[in-house]
This record gives sequence, C-alpha cells and structure tokens, in this order.
Amino acid sequence: MPASHQPDLSDIHLGDWVDRRLPPYWRPYVRLARLDRPVGIWLTLFPCWAALIQVSHALPDLRHLVIFSLGALLMRSAGSTINDIADRKFDGHVERTRLRPLANGQVRLPQTFAFLFFELALAASLLFFLSPYARILAACVLPLVFAYPFCKRLTHWPQAVLGAAFNWGMLVSWAEINGGIPLGAVLMWGGAIAWQIGYDTIYAYVDVRDDARLGLKSTAILFGSHGKFYIALLYAVAIGSWSVGGWLLEMSWPYAVGLLLLAMHLAWQVSRIDLNRPALSFRLFLANIATGALLAIAACLGTL
Repeated sequence: MPASHQPDLSDIHLGDWVDRRLPPYWRPYVRLARLDRPVGIWLTLFPCWAALIQVSHALPDLRHLVIFSLGALLMRSAGSTINDIADRKFDGHVERTRLRPLANGQVRLPQTFAFLFFELALAASLLFFLSPYARILAACVLPLVFAYPFCKRLTHWPQAVLGAAFNWGMLVSWAEINGGIPLGAVLMWGGAIAWQIGYDTIYAYVDVRDDARLGLKSTAILFGSHGKFYIALLYAVAIGSWSVGGWLLEMSWPYAVGLLLLAMHLAWQVSRIDLNRPALSFRLFLANIATGALLAIAACLGTL
C-alpha cells in the first residue's frame, strides 16, 4: 500500500479540541489523563453502572452514582498516566502511541509523577464517602493498576490484569451497598473481564507488529492468526457469565432480552474482524462502548 494511503493509527490527533481550546500548559496533562480519548472512561463506567443498578435493584441513588462515576474517571485516568510512565521508552516506537506527551517530550517525568500523585489524591478523597469494607476493597485495586503496564513484559495476558482492574468498581459497588459480594456479582465481574480481554485483544491487533518488534507480549501475539476464534470464545464466556450471574442476582426476564441484543452486537463484531486491517480493529474496539451501554440497559430491564 502506498505511504499516502496508510491509515493514521495514532490515538492522538493534533489540531483537535485540546489543541484548539486549551492553554498549552494544560494540553499534555489532559492527554495523560486520556480526557481527549474518553472511550476507556465509558468502558469503565458502563459495567460499574450495571453493577450499581443490579445491587440497588433499581436506578442507583445520585450519591452512589456520583461517587462511583468520579472513581471510575479518576482511576482510569491515573492508570493511563501510570501506563505512559512505564511505557515511555516504547511509545515513541509504536505508530498508535508515538504522539503521547511523555514519548514526544511535551512533558517531563517529574511533572508526570506529580500529576499522577494529584490524580491518586483526588481518587483517595472519594474513599471517605464509602463504608470501611468498600474502602478497603477499593484500595486493593492499586496493585493491579500499577502492575498492568509491566505485565506486557512478562505474560501474554496483560489484558486479564487490565480487565480485573477496569471492572473492579463492580465489586466495590456490591461491597458498598450490599455489604457483601454474592456469587452472581463475582460472575458479572468475571464476564466483564472476559469481555475486556476480547475487545482489548482486538485493540492489540492494531499494535501487534510494533509490539512483536519491541519484544512486548499480548493476547494478539499469543493468538496470532487464530484471534477471531479466541475473541469469539471470550465473548461467549462473557455472555454465559452474565447470563448465570444475572439469574443468581434474580434479574427479571427482560434482562434476557437485553443480553440477547448484547450477544447479537458481539456476534456482529466477530463477523467483522479482519486481523490484517488495524484501522478496522480500532473501529471495532470503539464499538464496545455500545456493548457496555447494552449491559447497563440489560441491568435496567432486569429490575423491571
């Protein structure tokens, strides 16, 4: 393919609203927190909202909605900053990440650590609004958040660690409102991890050539040309876990209708996968915002 027809795979697009509307000093920090790329925020929020709805067996009250939404936003942003710190020597050599602030020198390491401390301090302030049990459980996510970037050097399954961390708010929701975490809630969390491994594998195929060249590991490298089969299997595990989990949590029958729509959406994703088209993989990754929304909708239907 001629160079002029190569798709732009960078996850930062110069000249966007960050460059047009924000002062230069703010721009690298907004990008470190991924506020210019909110897909990860939605992928964290929707499963957490689904859990809040299930444990409340109704729409959650405003207090819990605000606390857990801010927690998801701040921890996802802090996790992204940690990831950029850990990967700063790799990002400049990967097409998708070459424009990230640390990789291209827009911000220095000491300032990035200070910004990370600020993010974690804001997230920690939310703990005062939780019960002691939920507070301890929420703090337990930190080892996962800090470990994830380094898992790429050690295992082909960093997505599993990321999935556990991304969806930790589902467990904290139950701890806060219910005072305990039933098996059904654990299955819902496990289903979210399987779903995340699936969609993050699609995302990893965007970087698969660069990662292999740099000696990094991922499920995309592990699965190779069989990725479509394994992604379908992971999505099937997610649907199965959410089905059994919802049944154990006594979701009403409309929950099954929501899950059916969700399963159809995931099946459509699998049908579209082409492992040799990175731009398509990126678009299918973005389509999982709809998957998360459908999970929250299914939870709402299950409370009818």
